[in-house]
Amino acid sequence: MRTVAALYVDPRGPYPSMPGVECWDEKRDARNYDGPHPVVAHPPCGPWGALRLFCRNQDARLAPVAVEQVRLYSGVLEHPKGSRLWDACGLPRPGELPDQYGGVTLEVNQVDWGHACAKPTWLYLIGVRPERYPRRARGVPTHGIWYGSFERSGHSGPVLRGASKEIRRRTPPAFAEFLVELARNTRKTP
Repeated sequence: MRTVAALYVDPRGPYPSMPGVECWDEKRDARNYDGPHPVVAHPPCGPWGALRLFCRNQDARLAPVAVEQVRLYSGVLEHPKGSRLWDACGLPRPGELPDQYGGVTLEVNQVDWGHACAKPTWLYLIGVRPERYPRRARGVPTHGIWYGSFERSGHSGPVLRGASKEIRRRTPPAFAEFLVELARNTRKTP
C-alpha cells in the first residue's frame, strides 16, 4: 500500500485512523513536509472563502504552501468552491485546461460522500488519472452552510436548518478515503 501524507488536517478528523496515511497537523507543522509521498492537502480555507472577513484565527499563508506541496509531490488539494486561492496561485478553474504543472480542478459536493450539507468543493489534482475522477450518486443535504434556517424565493424542497460550525468543518470519512485513494493512485508528473 502506497503511503499518503495528509497535510493541514484536524487530529480529531478521519485521517489519523486511516492505514497508510501519515498525518501532518498544526502540531507537526505541515509546512515542514518535504516528501516523498503524494499528498492530500486541507489548508485552512477561512482566509480564502466567501466569509473571509470573519476569519481571524487561520493563517492565509498556509494555502499557497499547500499548493506548492501538491505540485511537488502530486495528489489533491481540497478547498471550497470559489476559493480565492485559485486566482492567487493561478490554478485552473473547473472545466479549464490543465495548468503548466498538469493540474486540473474538479468540482464535487461533499454531500455525495455523507456530509450533512451540499458543501460544494473544488479539488486541485496533480497526477490523478482521469478514470479516478468521481462518479457518485447525488446525496441529499439535511443542513445548509449558514446560520438559522433557510428559506428564500425560488427555493424548492424542505427548509434546511443551518449547520453548526463543527458540522460545517467536518470531513466525511468516505470523502477522506476517496481523497486518499486519489492521491495513492497518482502518477508523478514532470
